[in-house]
Amino acid sequence: MTSAPVNDDLHTVTLTVNGSERTVAVPPHRTLLDGLRDEVGLPGTKSCCADGECGACTVLLDGRAVNSCLVLCVETEGCEVTTVEGLSQDGLTDLQEEFLNAGAVQCGFCIPGQVVSAEYLLRTNPSPTEEQIREGMSGNLCRCAGYQRIVRAVQATAARRSGGHD
Repeated sequence: MTSAPVNDDLHTVTLTVNGSERTVAVPPHRTLLDGLRDEVGLPGTKSCCADGECGACTVLLDGRAVNSCLVLCVETEGCEVTTVEGLSQDGLTDLQEEFLNAGAVQCGFCIPGQVVSAEYLLRTNPSPTEEQIREGMSGNLCRCAGYQRIVRAVQATAARRSGGHD
């Protein structure tokens, strides 16, 4: 399915965001990142580099982790998007709790993208090694250099989910 033109400048796009169907009218050049923040009103996904280099804008698009700054909103017609807000609709997730426990949340700017990427990693590899965590998280930059704490948070979540501790 393709988005339908509303007029010369706008296209309507219907997608599912965090479990709710949403219809937005966007210009063809609007990124998914901007559509989520500006049209849908979800500021958790952060805008940083706009080049797909930092990972701050990571969301799940049809279950895959993507940099939303590199996806045009019109390309998401009929797709399912999960943002950091969608991961925690019922309070903090176990992963978010472990980020807090490990002290992995510093300035907080990269954390939404880190959490979404870590969730994707754990969904695709429930028991990753430290090396696999570092590789899986390599698309997310942290300005405060909290990488070891982030790795510990992901390890603790994997252990928690496998029954290693609660």
